[in-house]
Amino acid sequence: MDRRRCGRNRLLGAARRADADRARGRPRLPAVRVRAPGGFGAGAAARRSEDLPTGAGRHPVAAVRAGLGGGDRGRRSQGKLRERNTSAREPAGLVQTVRGPVPAADIGFTLPHEHTAIALWHIPNRWDYWELSRDEEIAAAELARFRAAGGSSLVDLTLPGVGRDPARLAGLSEQTGLHIVMGAGWYRGAYYPAEALIDRRSVDDLASELIREATDGVAETGIKPGIIGEVGTDKPWVSALEERVHRAVARAARQTGLAITTHSVMSPVGLDQLRLFEEEGMDPSRVVIGHADSYPSLDYYLEIVGRGANLEFDFLGMSFTPMERHGEGRIVELLCELLARGHADRVLLSQDVCHNGQLTRYGGHGYTYLQETFLPRVRDAGASDSEIEQITVGNPRRILAR
Repeated sequence: MDRRRCGRNRLLGAARRADADRARGRPRLPAVRVRAPGGFGAGAAARRSEDLPTGAGRHPVAAVRAGLGGGDRGRRSQGKLRERNTSAREPAGLVQTVRGPVPAADIGFTLPHEHTAIALWHIPNRWDYWELSRDEEIAAAELARFRAAGGSSLVDLTLPGVGRDPARLAGLSEQTGLHIVMGAGWYRGAYYPAEALIDRRSVDDLASELIREATDGVAETGIKPGIIGEVGTDKPWVSALEERVHRAVARAARQTGLAITTHSVMSPVGLDQLRLFEEEGMDPSRVVIGHADSYPSLDYYLEIVGRGANLEFDFLGMSFTPMERHGEGRIVELLCELLARGHADRVLLSQDVCHNGQLTRYGGHGYTYLQETFLPRVRDAGASDSEIEQITVGNPRRILAR
């Protein structure tokens, strides 16, 4: 995080900054901005101290990074982050993709929470009657745009009951040249497929099914998942059936080495998910609490990372979600708070493309919103290139690698 910039009320928005200046009796000075090519995201802004008016105050969390008011604590945070960034540059292990294992070093810019097809319309008594087309030609064209924008890898978290198709994913990977990682498990209560018989099976029996998939592949395809999830909850609490699934995926993850990624919306239920995983002996660093941006609370985020787990902002670019209530600018602000506190190694970003309206063919952002829009905003707010690389490359590598 650029200490000169992220800390100077940069995150508050133009109107709020102007109001603050007027209240102090001084006019708003124009910012001088220099644009520069390169970096992650088209049109990324060059960072310069002149980008903000002279005399703008330092944001409190920037003091953590600078070591101001925190003594050695801030310096320790910087050293810790540098050490983690070094490990990200030297990845070890293999990542299981739908076309086989690949060296972690081959995994570049990654969208860790996406779908290339999903069907939710058939579930009764639900409000989310949308679907994401199974048309391979459409999907390949959308993914090709992501590849052309610098994308390397994508994690498809469509699960049994809502349209998982291993062979289709392998075909898309071959057509586009992308590394595609497939998920495993069962989504959330209302979407559990009847044939899974989750209400009649033990935790260990459910876990054994996931272990078989990770070891032998899915049915006759032989294609293996590279992550468990997205598994989650329908409500702001974990139901009895959902607890059974959460405990099963934790046991399977411990035995296979796969990470877990979750669905937790509009509440701090991610902490309950994390508690269940911890009770099963799961390493929190192998857990990603998803949809964190649907519940914009710094305390919630700090609790997650403080327990060693990862959090994911993956509703980015959506126009039909609860995130509209607080605006994406709030997410940029919270993200920069986390970066300033030294938590770049615990954050992931994605878009959760899950219905046709999100595709460029139908007027949406497609899979390139991060590169083209969100990351330039984050950089503009003061995030450094190394932090952005950590979040979009280093962290997905670490989580997917075994």
